[in-house]
Amino acid sequence: MTADEFRTLALSLPEALEDSHMGHPDFRVRGKIFATLGPDEEWGMVKLTPEEQATYVRIEPAAFQPFKGAWGRRGCTKVCLAAASELTVRQALIAAWRTTAPKRLGEKYDDESLH
Repeated sequence: MTADEFRTLALSLPEALEDSHMGHPDFRVRGKIFATLGPDEEWGMVKLTPEEQATYVRIEPAAFQPFKGAWGRRGCTKVCLAAASELTVRQALIAAWRTTAPKRLGEKYDDESLH
């Protein structure tokens, strides 16, 4: 997985836009961040629930790890791009988008329509 592939997957989600904060790219739905790319673009972040985070860390521990501190305990999950598979990152981005998107927007899409 490359930074460009991560970006393409994030931007393929409904109403997703790229912006930036603290000097690196982020991806938002209706103004709220659901994913970011690190300053060096070697890693990404997906905003998951703590339960989703635990699942991804268990399934692909080389690719997914919680961030340290409170952010990580709330579900912010680091994605080591070089170790990540496209399928799993796509699924994680969809989960992050669903966590962040307004409920009514999320209800318009089933998981199949987001792939």
